[in-house]
Amino acid sequence: AQGVPPGLGEPVFHKLDADLAGAILSIGGVKGVEFGIGFDAAEMYGSQVNDPMVMKEKKVGTITNNHGGILGGISSGEDIVIRIAVKPTSSIANPQRTVDREGREREITVKGRHDPTICPRIVPVAEAMTAIILADHLLRNRSSRAEHREQ
Repeated sequence: AQGVPPGLGEPVFHKLDADLAGAILSIGGVKGVEFGIGFDAAEMYGSQVNDPMVMKEKKVGTITNNHGGILGGISSGEDIVIRIAVKPTSSIANPQRTVDREGREREITVKGRHDPTICPRIVPVAEAMTAIILADHLLRNRSSRAEHREQ
């Protein structure tokens, strides 16, 4: 997501990345979510994942975006980068083992497609879920700052 302002999210409860991950994982077939360099960070040194800060158009930004736009549960102002793993549909034409209602092992062969697959539609669905969470966090941010403006 581009154009997300810095400061959305909270450091403990309602972390932006946690809320985004929960929403994305609620999409059928999604089995994994990572932000920025994600799981690759586990194989790297801190010096390799560091995002040096610089001035960009009179605003603080980073040279790299290894953090995927979210630091400590709060948006940094950099692009939010999310990658997801999606499980393919399991109703395939190959014979498969199963168990019937009486507990007997059986073999079935599925003819035709009987379950919808999300894979061709995952990008707009994930973008929509992301937009919902970002809108929610924008409203939370706006409402929490409204009290301070009135004083």
